[in-house]
Amino acid sequence: MVEPLRTIGDHGIIGDLETAALVARDGTIDYLCWPALDSPSIFADLLDPDKGGAFEIRPELDEPRRLQLYVPDTNVLITRFMAESGSAEIADFMPQPEARMRAGRCARSLVRRLTVTSGEVTFTMRCAPRFDYARHIPEVAAIEGGVCFKGEKLSLSLFASVPLEPHPAETTARFTLSKGESAWFVLGDHTMAPPDDVLVSSLIEETIKAWRSWHDKSTYKGRWREHVLRSALALKLLTSARYGSIAAAATFSLPEALGSERNWDYRATWIRDASFTVYAFMRLGFIEEAEHFNHWVSERVGNCERSSPLRIMFALDGSAMAEETELSHLAGYADSQPVRIGNTAHAQTQLDIFGELLDSVYLSNKYGSAISHDGWEHVRTIVDHVIDHWQEPDAGIWEIRSKPRHFLHSRLMCWVALDRAIRLARKRSLAAPFMAWAEARDAIANDIWNNFRHPELGYFVQERGGSELDAALLMMPLVRFVSSSDPIWLKTLDAIGEQLCNDGLVYRYRGADGLEGQEGAFTTCTFWYVECLARAGRLEEAQMNLAKGLAYANHLGLFAEEVDVRGLPLGNFPQALSHLAFISAAHFLDRRLDPTYRPSWQP
Repeated sequence: MVEPLRTIGDHGIIGDLETAALVARDGTIDYLCWPALDSPSIFADLLDPDKGGAFEIRPELDEPRRLQLYVPDTNVLITRFMAESGSAEIADFMPQPEARMRAGRCARSLVRRLTVTSGEVTFTMRCAPRFDYARHIPEVAAIEGGVCFKGEKLSLSLFASVPLEPHPAETTARFTLSKGESAWFVLGDHTMAPPDDVLVSSLIEETIKAWRSWHDKSTYKGRWREHVLRSALALKLLTSARYGSIAAAATFSLPEALGSERNWDYRATWIRDASFTVYAFMRLGFIEEAEHFNHWVSERVGNCERSSPLRIMFALDGSAMAEETELSHLAGYADSQPVRIGNTAHAQTQLDIFGELLDSVYLSNKYGSAISHDGWEHVRTIVDHVIDHWQEPDAGIWEIRSKPRHFLHSRLMCWVALDRAIRLARKRSLAAPFMAWAEARDAIANDIWNNFRHPELGYFVQERGGSELDAALLMMPLVRFVSSSDPIWLKTLDAIGEQLCNDGLVYRYRGADGLEGQEGAFTTCTFWYVECLARAGRLEEAQMNLAKGLAYANHLGLFAEEVDVRGLPLGNFPQALSHLAFISAAHFLDRRLDPTYRPSWQP
């Protein structure tokens, strides 16, 4: 295994609600897809430091200390360099639509502004984009105020307040600034007009204002407010302003196990994230985002027929997810191959998605707008499909790439689909065959209680007739299938704690899944475990595990998909589901620690 130049957790994220870039602590942007989050990469050094492409800014300081922080309540990232001889900082951001409008209808761009805060500092800059997942090296040509990177399908311009030196495959600069002096670089579409100092200053001011205006809409006042709202800001960066969809993560092919094949593309919207997304945004007061996302989901559901189940994932624009392709020319993060784009799992059968979807519809009707007539007809189509297929095996929530199996979690979410549809129909007085639906719901419940228990110990298990555990079982009390104090559930919770947990780390399962390598602990499951502990009244354990879970975030409070045995990030980054699960756990634990709390069975 090759040691990576920069670790996954060594990064912050910036974005403009259409795409996002990762900025390392050494001042390098080594990951960016353009123009959209799911477009081909233009910088991908994180996946191949020789071929991927990068945008580097380096101060010539002797052993500087490197720090990163966000401008409070924003997604404007500051990278600081501190040394005996001087200090400097880089402000990195991508003006979001509101900021671009206020600054004068500017083109989309990536802005990097350097400022020396003490002494005199010399900088070197190197911008070397590699288009189409590093399969194309653009031509470099000088233009007024900057350079143009010309490709076959894409051309970008880089403007700067200092002279640039074009080279055959990159452009560079070297310059010196004294205390209080600044320089800037602006990368964007080739049609972008050359900016000036006034415009760059306006862009950063308006971007800060726009993020703070959004942040201030939050109604969350709990004890983990700073962490929760940083998670909300990260989720917002994964949200498409144009479509309302939300990506599972900003990246593709960052490994779940170093040096193995567990490398997937997460730049798509998973339907199963629907209920978590709606819950998180609504609980924090971001109603507009929840309703925009629901509108996007409704359009997908509108194309669903009883004989043709809803896809488990979609591209951000709502089209079909691309087929899985291997980029054999890229070495992969820490030599983890293959590097994949697209995702074959889009064709899998995963019956749980209908439960998550109808849970989100139920929550939206409970806290937001009432469902339309057409929307209800779509719900009825989905319920009919669930009734027809709930007894079938599937790939499950973890998208197992082996023979379909009868997973408890899939059964559970089929139960949720029927339960929420019945509740919604009664609440809104909607037409529904209540008796048939209730009979199917109860049949699923009986199947779970009778066929998904350990043969000797009696607790719930991963699959029918099996004996292995699965952290997805933690959803059982969270969706109100079983009481959080039911003796059988408490035996299950204890078994998960003994067999799947390790000092605050929670693994999805222990059994073989048909893939090489041992994956890390799953961040989402850590926070599901916290919430289950809190619901069971084990508040001291819940608080301790939440504290440990927070410690596995990186220096900026961002969560990856997984963490290794040392607590270091693995997998795609930052991952939406990890932040969604944290928000849910923190929100419930806040309520549970309130001395006036009274439990309620109603979901």
